[in-house]
Formats: sequence, structure tokens, C-alpha cells
Amino acid sequence: MGAPPGYRPSAWVHLLHQLPRADFQLRPVPSGFAPQEQEYQQALLLVVALAGLGLGLSLIFIAVYLIRFCCCRPPEPPGAKSPPPGGGCVTWSCIAALLVGCAGIGIGFYGNSETSDGVSQLSSALLHANHTLTAIDHLVLEMVERLDEAVRTELTTLEEVLTQRTELVAATRGARRQAEAVAQQLQGLAFWRGVPLSPLQVAEDVSFVEEYRWLAYVLLLLLELLVCLFTLLGLAKQSKWLVIVMTVMSLLVLVLSWGSMGLEAATAVGLSDFCSSPDTYILNLTREETGLGSDILSYYFLCNQAVSNPFQQRLTLSQRALANIHSQLQGLEREAVPQFPSAQKPLLSLEETLNVTEGNFHQLVALLHCRGLHKDYGAALRGLCEDALEGLLFLLLFSLLSAGALATALCSLPRAWALFPPRNPSASCSGSHLSEPFLHARLEPVPHLRSFPSCRRRPH
Repeated sequence: MGAPPGYRPSAWVHLLHQLPRADFQLRPVPSGFAPQEQEYQQALLLVVALAGLGLGLSLIFIAVYLIRFCCCRPPEPPGAKSPPPGGGCVTWSCIAALLVGCAGIGIGFYGNSETSDGVSQLSSALLHANHTLTAIDHLVLEMVERLDEAVRTELTTLEEVLTQRTELVAATRGARRQAEAVAQQLQGLAFWRGVPLSPLQVAEDVSFVEEYRWLAYVLLLLLELLVCLFTLLGLAKQSKWLVIVMTVMSLLVLVLSWGSMGLEAATAVGLSDFCSSPDTYILNLTREETGLGSDILSYYFLCNQAVSNPFQQRLTLSQRALANIHSQLQGLEREAVPQFPSAQKPLLSLEETLNVTEGNFHQLVALLHCRGLHKDYGAALRGLCEDALEGLLFLLLFSLLSAGALATALCSLPRAWALFPPRNPSASCSGSHLSEPFLHARLEPVPHLRSFPSCRRRPH
């Protein structure tokens, strides 16, 4: 099947589509997009389960590391004033991990924006397609109403005026039959009328879901940014309570990062399967939802030379009938007006109606061509399979960096706050509560402070 203009599956689509899939019994599952099949659903859930497994292993590793740190430390010799060697490396490794997490947050904001742009492009394409389908229905309804009105009023009046001339009455009735035939043919061109599937409703549902998805990711990114910044502040100020609170928050964000990673990975895999060959699935789904024939759907979704316009015959017959009506009215104007001046007014009204109908008919022919709707279809695929998929991959990278950075920070923070020096009770007088530099590998001895009248040094 031919791909829409401007859309070609990207390298990422091919790469993700080639990844092996398996169900819960680890049996291979075909990579064709089939969300209604249980085996395919299990394959995507297994991708989410892999992220859950990664979370479990991370928590086990962190717990084992912290237990070993808390319970298996060698006893310090009495009178030791300096921390164990390597304390500075632990602190700087924690700082480096948090900075990597901040870089991942920037990637996450970019990925969230790209995903939102792709979904917005999808919604815009659906809205434009809905506008085209609505315009087709409106033009058909307007032309049918105009022709019916002309048959009921002007042509009936014309027949009454031309009663004395049998051949003119026959010509008028021929025009009436032609107008009725055109109206009947036109009614079959409003193919989307009465279809339960509305592109407008789909676009609104997609925009609604995307709005909350975007907001959820923004809150997650801001939460992790605050955790990283306040943890760095706690290390800089050597504030144990702040670092402890941020440690608990880091554990929460770690769980959220692994959870979002599983959802992003499963969505990216499923989207790659869909984008590798979207035509078949879209055709089958639209046929089930709308009940339209395969010839109509294939014409608009594929739009190639192999598929002919299913409305071509109706359009041709309508155009010929309109041309015949036009020639008959011109003949009546030449023959009837000189003998029946009262026939001029309905004839002029019929000419005006016919001109408006022909203009609308040419516009309808342009709208019924597959180019417009097929262009919307291609724009929707590009938004979903290029921008949205790229944004998902950046969000997946953010989740990986976030999970790694927070796991490293959770292992380093307890060792870092253990190196914080005890607070001096007289710090409030000496001004030592102001911001202090980051931890050094070894703590320098506190120099002798000069005594002040308002703050005397207490004996140890």
C-alpha cells in the first residue's frame, strides 16, 4: 500500500519494530500492530514489567548498599576527628549524579514539548478533515435544496405560463426531470452523513488526554528539578534535615521515573508497530466504525492511480444533467420569452439557481478528490509517527537518566550527611550558620576564635 505524501517510516520506527516480542509464557509474538489480540497486549505489558523489574532491582541494590553502609562499618578509633577517607569522592559523586539528573530534566522538557507538538499536529489534521467532510455535506445539502426549490416554484410556474405551447411544456418537464435526477445523484455524494465516527470528537478526545499527559509530565519534571536543587542546597549548607527530606523525595521520584519509563517504552514499541504499516489497521478500524465501503476508504487513504474515484460516475452524470438543464433553459429563453414575457422572471431565477449550483458543484468536485483528505491523513501520521515518537524517545532517555542519577544519589546521600560536622552551639553568635562550602575530604581543625564580650567560648 502506498504511504501518504511526505511520510516514510523513520529509522527509529524500523529499529523498534524489529525488537523481539513475547507474551507472558515467553512465546514469540508477531510485531504487527494488533492491540485487540491478547498476546500482543501481553507483549506490551511485559515491556512495562521489565521497567518494574528494573525498579525492584534498583531498590534491592540501594537497600543492600545502605544496610552494608550502616551495619558493616568498621568501628572508629577513640578520639578520631577526621572522617574516613573517600568522603569527598562520595559527596562529589552525589553532586555529579544530581547534575546529570538536571541535564535529564532538560531533555525531558524537550521530549514533552515534541510529543505535545506531534499530538497537536494529529488533532489539527483531524479537525481539517472534519471541516472537509462537513463542507461536503453542506454543499450537497445546499444544492439539493436549491434544485428542489427550483422544481417546486420556478419550473412549476414556468409550466403554467407555457401551457399553450405543448413543446415548450415538454422542454420544461424535461428540465424538471433533469433537476430531480441531479438532486438524486448529489444525495449519494454526502458519504459521511450519518456516520457515527466523528473526526471532531476524536480530535477533542485526543486533545483532552494529551492535555493531562503533558501536565503530568511537567509536574514530574518540576518535582525532580526541585528535589535536585534542594538536595544540592542541603549539601552546600550541610543541613541534615534537608538532605534527609530530599532523600525520601528522591525515593518517590525514583519510583515515578521507573513507572514512566515502562509506560514510555511500551507506548514507543506499540507506536512503532503501528507506524511501520498504518494503512491496513486504519482501513480495517475505519470500516468497522463507519460501515463505509472499502472502495471509498481505499480511495481516500491510499489515493493512488490503482484506486479509482468511487463517485466518478455520479459526478459525471450530474455534470451532464446540469449541462442539459442549462441548454434547455437557453432554448426556452429564446423560444418562450418573445411570446410569453411573463416567463422571463422564472427563467432568470432558474438561470441564477443553475449558476450557483454549478459553482458549488465544481467546489464539491475539488473536495471529493482524494488529495485533501489524504493530505490530512499524511499530516496526522507525521505528527504521530515522527514528532510524537521522537518526543517519547527523549522522555525515555530522561527517565533512564533520572533513574540512574537518583539511584546514585540515594546511595551517596547517607554517606554524605554522615560527614557533616556537628553544629556548634555558639554558631548563632559567631555567624558560622551562613552558607558553608561543599564537604572537603578531611575536616580542618576549628581555629581558635577570638572572644567577644557577648559571646564567650565555652570550655570543652
